[in-house]
Amino acid sequence: MFIFTLYLFLWSWLSSTHSLEFRYHNTVEIEQYLKDINRTYPNITYLHSIGQSVEGRELWVLILGQHPREHRTGIPEFKYVGNMHGNEVVGRVLLLQLIDYLTSHYLSDPLVTRMLNSSRVHILPSMNPDGFESSARDCMYTIGRYNKNGVDLNRNFPDAFEANSDQQREKEVRAVMDWLKTETFVLSANLHGGAVVASYPYDNGGIELQGGQSVAPDNDVFVHLARTYSFSHSEMHKGDSCYDSNDFTDGITNGYYWYPLKGGMQDYNYVWAQCLELTLEISCCKFPPETDLPGLWQANKPALLAYMQQVHLGVKGVVMDSNGNPVQNAVVEVDGRRNLCPFRTDRNGEYYRLLLPGNYTITVTYPGHKTVTQTISLTYGPDTFSALTKNFLLQKSDYSTTVTQPLQFCTTPNQIISENNSAALLPSTLIALSAFTLQRLLLS
Repeated sequence: MFIFTLYLFLWSWLSSTHSLEFRYHNTVEIEQYLKDINRTYPNITYLHSIGQSVEGRELWVLILGQHPREHRTGIPEFKYVGNMHGNEVVGRVLLLQLIDYLTSHYLSDPLVTRMLNSSRVHILPSMNPDGFESSARDCMYTIGRYNKNGVDLNRNFPDAFEANSDQQREKEVRAVMDWLKTETFVLSANLHGGAVVASYPYDNGGIELQGGQSVAPDNDVFVHLARTYSFSHSEMHKGDSCYDSNDFTDGITNGYYWYPLKGGMQDYNYVWAQCLELTLEISCCKFPPETDLPGLWQANKPALLAYMQQVHLGVKGVVMDSNGNPVQNAVVEVDGRRNLCPFRTDRNGEYYRLLLPGNYTITVTYPGHKTVTQTISLTYGPDTFSALTKNFLLQKSDYSTTVTQPLQFCTTPNQIISENNSAALLPSTLIALSAFTLQRLLLS
């Protein structure tokens, strides 16, 4: 008991010896800060780079959790990404403050402790450090928005609704795409500035246009996630925080309804990486005075924490073959949710489905095994920091099982970022795109 008490005292002392100023830290300072945090809290943090910017700056990611160095079965992966647009800087500041808060409150704050013990949190403070270093301190103009090559990174991802597979991928975008292959992220948000609203997929439009919105199969979950952030924020839910911006009911919006966006990161996360992502616009001014930063942190802190907790929505589990071995690429479908790319188990045989409380029918298919269909009842997982665990043990089949095949763009992200940057579209994809084009013409 004495040793444990001493450990807590030392931890508290270490926490109090470092504090983060509310100011704009340059890229060198951020790197040093992250390394200091990693040295101070080696048991709950792990620092690594996912790649480099055009000018060679490292894209540092700090992982926080009880087991930061490796994934553990049943522990969902969460991420925040900031500063995708170099001149939208508040997210960069808030994510550093969040790191400071999580590390300094672990073991002393029950919410933070349970959060880090039950999930693995990845934070990329700056996706566009080159843009930040070239930014002008201006509220509205675009100096520094783009990367060194003058490319908007949030228009550079492969798009399920556009034939943009021949587009050159920027180094920062390639780094994020490769990052998504190494972790099975469940929930994510990227932080922007210039408005105060939580925006959800789809950003681009397909054949699911309803009332001016591009509606995703998991629209109910996206609306819940957006409202969670908005109503946990001191101002966002009011919907009119910026005098020169749109009014947003409840402080949320469908991305396409706000304005169509081709090649966005949140749609890419959702369609290809099975990760539900929001775009959080968190400040009216893109580069506000440093005196505004403490207030912006206080306004966003409860929302950042509440949103992280939503990684425990729904159901999770492992799909195993008849011998009890986890299987990769088993299709796990929820009745009534026809995702463009079916959700599949990862290399650990795991699946995660963010779902609201209710009854759902889940179908699992895997070649050479009998299809399994079961109905489950879900409660609100974030309250207990755990989604419902539902494992599936499959039985061998005497006949060949037909597994639903996704459209080709679901299985060709590697082709899309290959050296020749080309990938053919299946006829079914072309039909969907043609229908979308026709619909746009009719609505224009």
